[in-house]
Amino acid sequence: MSETWAVASGHPRATQAAERILKAGGNAVDAGVAAGLTLGVVQPDLVSVAGVAPIVMYLAGEDRVTSYDGVGHWPAAADVEVMHAAHGDHVPEGLLRTVIPAAPASWIKALRSHGTRSFAEIAQDALEAARDGFEVYPLFADFVATRVEKYRRFPSTAAIFLPDGQPPKVGEIFVQADLGRTLQCMIDAEAAALAAGGDRLAGLDAARAAFYEGPIAEKIVAFHAGNGGLMTAQDLATYEVREEPTHKVAFRGAEVHCCGAWCQGISMAETLSMIEAAGPEATVKDGAPDLHFLLEVLKRVFADREAYVTDPRFMKVEESALLAPDFLRDRLATITGTSDPLPAPGDAVAPAPVTDSGETPVFRAGCADTSHVSVIDAAGNIFSATPSDPSYDTVVIPGTGLSVSSRGSQSRAIPGHLNALAPGKRPRLTPNPILALKDGQPWMAMGTPGGDVQVQAMTQVLVQMLDLGLPLEDAIRAPRVATYAYPGSFAPHDVHPNKVLYEADLPEGQLADLAARGHDLEAWPALTWKAGGLCVALREAGSTIAIADPRRAGTAATGETA
Repeated sequence: MSETWAVASGHPRATQAAERILKAGGNAVDAGVAAGLTLGVVQPDLVSVAGVAPIVMYLAGEDRVTSYDGVGHWPAAADVEVMHAAHGDHVPEGLLRTVIPAAPASWIKALRSHGTRSFAEIAQDALEAARDGFEVYPLFADFVATRVEKYRRFPSTAAIFLPDGQPPKVGEIFVQADLGRTLQCMIDAEAAALAAGGDRLAGLDAARAAFYEGPIAEKIVAFHAGNGGLMTAQDLATYEVREEPTHKVAFRGAEVHCCGAWCQGISMAETLSMIEAAGPEATVKDGAPDLHFLLEVLKRVFADREAYVTDPRFMKVEESALLAPDFLRDRLATITGTSDPLPAPGDAVAPAPVTDSGETPVFRAGCADTSHVSVIDAAGNIFSATPSDPSYDTVVIPGTGLSVSSRGSQSRAIPGHLNALAPGKRPRLTPNPILALKDGQPWMAMGTPGGDVQVQAMTQVLVQMLDLGLPLEDAIRAPRVATYAYPGSFAPHDVHPNKVLYEADLPEGQLADLAARGHDLEAWPALTWKAGGLCVALREAGSTIAIADPRRAGTAATGETA
């Protein structure tokens, strides 16, 4: 514990980057961006420097919460009819999945608006980890080793991730020289602007321009032009991160801020709102979480997600309609004592059609691509970000080291579908960082990787804390369950009615109750990375706590500003 700052992130080097900034007097935004950028280097299987970076922040000096979407939209040349004719219902792996890279713009916008440090100061750890390398750790080694054939498809990708034709081994040093040069290019552009008399903001603008209009953009555009991609110089040069309002949800005395319908934030808000409306007595049974109730709530939320949720500019209902008291009450009324294999959405139309591509189910393969950073600083600023985008399903742009955002995998190539790809349209993002206040004071930053497990894991931890009174560490370590009874967010969007995965250390009584209620149960190992990897920073009674989920490679730290 500490009376000053706390940080938790998905990798030790990222946590160290945030620590360095905080100890030097930087604020939570500076530290969070330093950690987030570093995650793109030291977790290149899960996070891309040129991927997505949704951010939610509490700004103590303004007593205000805001969020940045940090997700790029489809290029102007995107055409769902053409995509469908060539590739069927799903956006194929490879270059055609690329949407505009948002992370650099998102990080720099946060620094520009609410930070205090230069890009060079922030990027120091990321640059060193790319240029000099970092030690390969088990989760990274396993991820690449189990996807060797996917990495091998694209020569520029294989050259980085399969050195000498083989996946990296634990303990080896993994170097990304081209990525280091990309970061150095942005640093050099900033330095030139400062040398010419510009201030910190001018330097940040120059670093951003190097990526979106300068040498880095030129390499991205040239590769797309020569290899059938969609990205143009105009797409990159005109891209802007959107500042978005959050959904403020009252939950067990806390004020939880969730992001909007451009991601799963609206689903997180609907889940907590439904549980709040049901009351604490609905979530607890015999001194433990009533997992049947929680799973049935989640299945209905995901049915609503499929029916209603997309980029808000393309939605057919208002986001607020999914949080309306009457709507939530009606949804709760459909929950019974037995499992509903595949609930219908709130308008009572038929549930989503069942599809099975024959591919390995996501609950067995796991959804690893994403990480998180949570920071609370001494002034009470909160920074919560969930950067993402993998490297196995796309092509590294030669000479850059960048796996440019393949988030198009979350769109559909089905004309007329709610989440059909379209020019300027954002894929519905799974990463959804949250933060919370209590009694108007900063309380918590939270987030996790895990795709469709994200909402489920965070909900269970909050219930363990606020309804059962568990300390944060115990709430995070408690065994989890996850439903897969909905169309998955990622291609091929398979549906698994009634399917529930549970961690093997789930108490026998809870397991027996789920079986008796008709759930189709399958075990994960205890503390599996497939059940998420929460990173939480918490301030209570003047002290700060940071916890990184033992299921993944994260670390946490607290300390004092110099």
